Amino acid sequence: MRVVLLSDTHVGDKARVLPPLLLERISAEKPDLILHAGDVTDPAVLEELEKMAPTLAVRGNVDKLTLPEEKVVEVEGIRVLLLHGHQFFTLNAHFLALKALEAGADVLVFGHTHRFYSDIVSLHGRRVWLVNPGSPTFPRYDDPSFAVLGVSGEGIDVKRIVLY
Repeated sequence: MRVVLLSDTHVGDKARVLPPLLLERISAEKPDLILHAGDVTDPAVLEELEKMAPTLAVRGNVDKLTLPEEKVVEVEGIRVLLLHGHQFFTLNAHFLALKALEAGADVLVFGHTHRFYSDIVSLHGRRVWLVNPGSPTFPRYDDPSFAVLGVSGEGIDVKRIVLY
C-alpha cells in the first residue's frame, strides 16, 4: 500500500494554489491513501487530493476547518498516528516517540516545522518511525517536499519526494 504524506500546504494564506507539479508528482506515485498532517487552510485542497485517493487530514494551528486534532489510521496492519505537532512544547524525537507509543502507533506523521524529517526511534523495546513530510508550498530552510509511506509484508519504507 502506498500512502502519500503531506503537511503545511497553507493554500489561501501562504500559497495561492497547490502547485501543478505537486499534483503531478502525487498522481505519479499512485497513492492508495493520502494523509495530510495539518495547516491545510483551504477545504479545496482536500477536495483536490480526494480526486487522487481517499484523503484524511488533521487540524493544524492555522486551520479553521473542522478537523480532528489527531487520528489513528490502520494501514495494512500498521498503526499510523497523524497529528500536526503545534500542540506540543517540543517536537524532539524522544517526546514524539512517547506520544506514538501512547497511541499504540508504529508510525507518527507530523508537520508544523515545514521541514522534512524521517527517523526510526527505539524506545522501551519498541521501534517507532517518525515522519515529517515537510511543506511542498512553504518550506522553511529546506526544499519543498512530500513523502510516500510504503507498507507491505516486507515492512515499512519512507521515501522523500523533493519537488524542485
